[in-house]
Amino acid sequence: MANEQAETSAETEAVRRDFIRDKVKADLAAGVHARIVTRFPPEPNGYLHIGHAKSICLNFGIAREFGGVCNLRMDDTNPTKEEVEYVESIQADVDWLIDAWAKEVKSPTVLFASDYFEQMYGYAVDLVRKGLAFVCDLNAEDFAKTRGTTTVPGTDSPFRDRAVEENLDLLERMRNGEFPDGAKTLRAKIDMASPNIHLRDPALYRIRNAHHHRTGNSWCIYPTYDFAHCLEDSIEGITHSLCTLEFEVHRPLYDWILDHLDVPKPQPRQTEFARLSLNYTVMSKRKLLQLVKDGHVAGWDDPRMPTISAFRRRGVPASAIRDFCETAGVTRYKSQTDLALLEHSIRQTLNPIAPRRFGVLHPIKVVLTNYPEGKTEELEAGNNPEDPDAGTRPLVFGREIFIDQDDFAEIPPPKFHRLKPGGEVRLKFGYIIKCEEVVKDASGEIEELRCTYDPESKRGGATAGRKVKGTIHWVEAAGAVDAEVRLYDRLFRVPEPDAGDANFIESLNPESLAVTHAKLEPSLAALPLGECVQFERLGYFCRDRDSSTDRHVFNRTISLRDSWGRQGTSG
Repeated sequence: MANEQAETSAETEAVRRDFIRDKVKADLAAGVHARIVTRFPPEPNGYLHIGHAKSICLNFGIAREFGGVCNLRMDDTNPTKEEVEYVESIQADVDWLIDAWAKEVKSPTVLFASDYFEQMYGYAVDLVRKGLAFVCDLNAEDFAKTRGTTTVPGTDSPFRDRAVEENLDLLERMRNGEFPDGAKTLRAKIDMASPNIHLRDPALYRIRNAHHHRTGNSWCIYPTYDFAHCLEDSIEGITHSLCTLEFEVHRPLYDWILDHLDVPKPQPRQTEFARLSLNYTVMSKRKLLQLVKDGHVAGWDDPRMPTISAFRRRGVPASAIRDFCETAGVTRYKSQTDLALLEHSIRQTLNPIAPRRFGVLHPIKVVLTNYPEGKTEELEAGNNPEDPDAGTRPLVFGREIFIDQDDFAEIPPPKFHRLKPGGEVRLKFGYIIKCEEVVKDASGEIEELRCTYDPESKRGGATAGRKVKGTIHWVEAAGAVDAEVRLYDRLFRVPEPDAGDANFIESLNPESLAVTHAKLEPSLAALPLGECVQFERLGYFCRDRDSSTDRHVFNRTISLRDSWGRQGTSG
């Protein structure tokens, strides 16, 4: 994609500083690790969102900066929620986000937690043999009752003192499918009085008689996240396991498991950072799934969604997402990032590289009564004023053109510098025109504007230097491409849709999508899918995958300016 040919300023080789990179640098200097290995380990139970992008950029970025490698690993330990569709979407999103930026540090193949099921089961057996794990018959409700609270210690399971041989037998029978879901769990034997509830004999394995998307029906017991996570990191030789802050309380269990098993040294170490929280959206997979299933959006990649696939479909360059993540930074402090920062990164990335084109979103016909009938000519239009090497393109001009309804006012407000009865404007790259007559239909709607043009007012003409206050864009009528243009805005109308007790659905923005039937300059009919251009004076747009040879659909990637706080203004 042409948009990816330019790197943003945040992607220079300048040394980045944050507490995680400082730790990595110190470990390398001390000889703790010979090579840095990181990982991005999503569970394939939904599509990745902008919050995941921060983790992707951090893990792949560190591997890139320190000459290491980053693994993409699917944490597929819960077959009841995971699907092949999600695996494929995750792989596509990661490949898109890091392509040409950190592709060289990506592990050669996608890894899966399910690749290690046999090894993890063997580690579970080792813990049982050491007397550090036992099979518990408590159901989920009774298990919860024994855990205590943050101020009250838990109580031992009545099955905690089972003999090692009995536990080994029961664990094997769990694996062989002799028990129904929920009948038994394998639990670590740690400390039911620990102030950290996660160390109160946590579950390591649970029974799930469910089909797995990769292993089929080979397994009916599956490791919990806490048991699997540290072992996956150890098996892969991960040096720095980077997690968001909610996993900080899980770190003692991560270390306990590795400390009590015969695993390679040095062991991976978990470090936590603050997750990315963005206003005017939600990023809970459960809530995103609700939006999709209840039809509030058109799918996971609906351009209003905060998913990476939605940003890609909307025409946002991957480099803009990376720039945003870099600007947001890495800290240990919870905070909410303003969506305006992401929008700024998108505009800053697109402005120097997006070709300029003309599009009229709300067309009104203009007939130039003194222009010769049947005549057309080519005008020269610049492709991008920000790029001296972008060159020019021909624009066909004729007797009939379209302008935007917003560029005409029959009764203009104060300081209105566009077209009005008796007024003049310049057509960009073309002539000065004057509105002579407004033609309406029987219902009073405007059918067309009849104007005259100054034939000497284009570049090089005798009156080219004549000053008029307004310049507007236009499209020649005969060759115009008919297109459906989807104007996307923020999905929610309030900054914190999750705040308070209100249902987040009540905060949806009813004006998050408007569809218009536009007239575009002919070259846009051949625009590659996903490539972004600037419709001059309007914003950035890309051709959507719903397009075909005889149907043209465009998405607004982003407006030229933030109009969210300026509704109702005019100019």
